[in-house]
Amino acid sequence: MADDREESLEKRRAQLGAKLRAKRIDAGEDEANEARAEVSRKGYAEAMKLSSEFISAIVVGALLGYLLDRFVGTAPWGLIVLLLLGFCAGVLNVLRAAGKVAKPEPGEAENGKK
Repeated sequence: MADDREESLEKRRAQLGAKLRAKRIDAGEDEANEARAEVSRKGYAEAMKLSSEFISAIVVGALLGYLLDRFVGTAPWGLIVLLLLGFCAGVLNVLRAAGKVAKPEPGEAENGKK
């Protein structure tokens, strides 16, 4: 009778060990999938940030140009010039954020003149 209990206990330990190994393998796969998803989410967030910076610079340039034309009466030149400046500012912001163009240092202009 004690042998039967020992055998059933060993069988149960073996079954539980097998289940634990299977769960650990599944957990490792889940962690790998989560890591890949995290990388994908970071890329998507970066793309959204860059596109919103670009679009907002253009919209601000167009709005300022419209307001300038409206109050000064230089239509359509203020809109055209400031829209182009907004486009250039948007491209520069995207390049800076992507790391293709270095950000200017605060005291860089003063150091170059000395």
